[in-house]
Amino acid sequence: MSKQVLNVELREKTGKGICRRLRAAGRVPAVVYGKGFEPVCISLGQKELSEAIAGEGGRNHILTLQGVPALEGANVIVADLLRDSLKNTPRHVDLHKINLADKVKVHVKLNLVGTPAGVKAGGFLDFAMHEVEVECLPVHIPAHINVDVVELAIGHSIHVGDIKAPVGTAILSDPKAPVVSILGRKAATEEEAAA
Repeated sequence: MSKQVLNVELREKTGKGICRRLRAAGRVPAVVYGKGFEPVCISLGQKELSEAIAGEGGRNHILTLQGVPALEGANVIVADLLRDSLKNTPRHVDLHKINLADKVKVHVKLNLVGTPAGVKAGGFLDFAMHEVEVECLPVHIPAHINVDVVELAIGHSIHVGDIKAPVGTAILSDPKAPVVSILGRKAATEEEAAA
C-alpha cells in the first residue's frame, strides 16, 4: 500500500464554530486516536486529504503525519470520514494511529473480473457485497481484491468463502454471505432438456 505525507496543525479549540471557520478556510477538522494513545485534535488541508485518499486503495492508504511535534512521523489510516452531502467534500475525519508491526482490520473493495457466462446467456448480475473486511499488516493492505466471475452461470452465486485472500491477509467477513449472483431464468431449451 502506498504511503502519503500529510501536513497537519494542532487544534487548540474545538466546537462547531471553530470547525465551521476551519472548513471555510479550506481545512478539515480531525482527531487522531489509537491504542494507548491520548486523542489529539488537529486540522489538515481539504485538498491535501482528498488527494491522499484518492485512487485505488482510497481510505486504506497509510498516511504519515508531520507538523505537530507529538505526531511527527506517526503512521495513520482513515478510520472514519464524514462528507458534505451536497458537495461531497470532507467535513471531518478520524485518523487511527497504527504500528506497522501490528495487524489492522480494514474494508477492501472487491473488483469483478470478466463477463459471467450467465450474463451472456441473458441473466442479470447482482453485485450484493462491494467490500469485505480483512485483517493484515498495514504494508499488506491490498488496494482491491479481484473476484473472477467468468464461469458464473444463471442461478449461481459466489460467496465470501469462495474468495481467495491475497497473501498476508485474512478475510473476516461472513464466509456464507453472497458477493455476486446471476439472476434470471434459464433458456427454454435448457428447461426442455431437463424435462
